[in-house]
Amino acid sequence: MKINLAYGQGYLPVDLPDGRTTVIEPAHRPGLPDERAAVLAALDQPISARPLRQWITPRDRVCIAFTDLTRATPNHRLIPWLLDFLDGVPRDQITLLNQLGTHRPNTPAELDTLLTPEVTRRYRVLNHEPENSDALVQFGTMRDGTPALINRHLAQADIRVITGFIEPHFFAGFSGGIKGIIPGCGGLRSVMSNHGFKNIGDAKSTFGVTVGNPLWEELREVALRVGPSFLLNVSLNEQRQITGVFAGDLIEAHRVGCEFVRQSAMQKVKAPFDIVVTTNSGYPLDLNLYQGVKGMSAGARILVKGGLLILACECREGIPPGSPLEKLLFSATSPEEILAALSTPGFVRPEQWQAQIQALIQREVEVLLHSSLSDDLARRAFLTPCRDIGAEVARRLEALGPQARVAVLPQGPLTIPYLA
Repeated sequence: MKINLAYGQGYLPVDLPDGRTTVIEPAHRPGLPDERAAVLAALDQPISARPLRQWITPRDRVCIAFTDLTRATPNHRLIPWLLDFLDGVPRDQITLLNQLGTHRPNTPAELDTLLTPEVTRRYRVLNHEPENSDALVQFGTMRDGTPALINRHLAQADIRVITGFIEPHFFAGFSGGIKGIIPGCGGLRSVMSNHGFKNIGDAKSTFGVTVGNPLWEELREVALRVGPSFLLNVSLNEQRQITGVFAGDLIEAHRVGCEFVRQSAMQKVKAPFDIVVTTNSGYPLDLNLYQGVKGMSAGARILVKGGLLILACECREGIPPGSPLEKLLFSATSPEEILAALSTPGFVRPEQWQAQIQALIQREVEVLLHSSLSDDLARRAFLTPCRDIGAEVARRLEALGPQARVAVLPQGPLTIPYLA
């Protein structure tokens, strides 16, 4: 059977055997017939909050936080509609803040693509600066005593509008919601504290779980200290069409959106598979290997111990080169060495959470990578290159015997399979 895997800005066709292959995808939801009207209606009829118009006076300083280029949020549609809605607020009182988290700053050209050139010409657009102490304000501490730092522009605004989209997240439960404040606009030290070895290793720090998830619950505590924030989150289908709009109270609107997404994204399977082929849902989430751990995590959930996981992740931006993740991976000789270092008291590195999750997966299963990375670079990241997914699956099935089964997640972490 021919299956198109989400890969880069297109698809990667693979041929897998009929009768032994199970395709697992989100339950399809049609796009809304009038996306703009749905967004504007949600702003006027929000969940557990006053309509956005009642929050704002012409004198208010407004900060709109938007997701960066690694997220599939349709900012180029959502942000212009929101700005039209805020037409009564003078432009010089509106700041658009890029929720970079700990990612690299986006270039002016990338911001034009994200927001449209018209928006970037007319409004102040800033990249969050997670390592610039002058750009951060403290709101108490994290649970371990580390300062809880939030971007100054967001913290000091009279009105905060947090935009984004909701999908299952591999250690925060779901994306969107409070994540637009922290880690999206949080200080690096604060994010590293929250994403530390203990929280990442907790059994409840996983897809689909927020209540009881120590990582998410700490982020919620900090986000709420900043003061009232108005949420504007959306859900998307595989064509990146908006399927739902969730506006209003930061916590309650997000909870409603998470349950909506859970119904389509979470897919139950009866038994684990011997081989799982997964993706990172294509562009923009498969820009680099840093993001690719999400696809690994989704596929590993339904693999037998010692099974084979094949990830298709384009990685056009590399690991990325020179990033903290690359330095951490290259400093070790094995995934186990990384886990040993991360479990050492006092050892803390930026982006260590991605390396930790990759290493934990590799402790249980074999991982192959189909990407644009060189074979040498893939191996230095402790991944085995796979140039032909179909041929590799056929070879493994022949060795495993006629009872072996394959699962495919063409949309990667947009689908979260779980064992019944």
